[in-house]
Amino acid sequence: MSSAALVQSETRRPAPLIASALFLSETVDGLDDGASFLDGLSASEIARVRAAGRSLTLAPGDSVFTQGAPHAGIFLIEEGRVRVFYSGPSGRQVTLAYWTPGHFIGGPSIYGGGSHQWSGIAIEPVRVTVLSSATLRSLIRQMPDFALCLIAALEAKGRCYTAMAQMLGTRSVIERLAQLLLNLGDLYGTNEGGTVVIHRRITHDEIAALVGSTRQWVTMMLKRFQQDGIVAVDKAHIRLLRPGRLQEIVLTEG
Repeated sequence: MSSAALVQSETRRPAPLIASALFLSETVDGLDDGASFLDGLSASEIARVRAAGRSLTLAPGDSVFTQGAPHAGIFLIEEGRVRVFYSGPSGRQVTLAYWTPGHFIGGPSIYGGGSHQWSGIAIEPVRVTVLSSATLRSLIRQMPDFALCLIAALEAKGRCYTAMAQMLGTRSVIERLAQLLLNLGDLYGTNEGGTVVIHRRITHDEIAALVGSTRQWVTMMLKRFQQDGIVAVDKAHIRLLRPGRLQEIVLTEG
């Protein structure tokens, strides 16, 4: 459902804060593809996969893996959210995605070798199951269905990064900001008297890293949107006052 349509729907409860993965995309459809990639296995097979790994608990700010470090396996997210990002030579970061329980991270290489092309950091208490390269090879040999599950998950990751590349390559930064706000409204918004209230805390820095801009530019544009009566921003929420106008920006700005 688009945010414009959401404004016309009846009030509903806030969406769970970890309802979906989040990355730059023209639609919320498919954002969580890959979260249930192990569903192709039986309950006993899933338990076998988890038992073969090592459980790791991380505090907010802890690194799951680091760009440039040797690649040695993958991580299944069991609890919490992980931000995956790329750091450029200047130190500027671009957020690739926020991944949620059910997804695996640490790809695309699953057999090890080489180095990580980006980093992953816990943004809240996180628990992952670590599957080393040797463990993955063993499970694949013993459980062909597990190999098929991994292929399906890698395909979902490919669609994710393709969607992000398309947005960065074909949409202006103001279009990307407008689309992100609409997506946040769809994922975490409730209709309150004709206004879509986004029930997720997100900072200007986080928005900037997602849309590929700077915090200063995001702050300036959000102030402009507020002056135009499109959004209202306070310390707790972002409110989409005129989601239809955001949709117009997505379709007409360039």
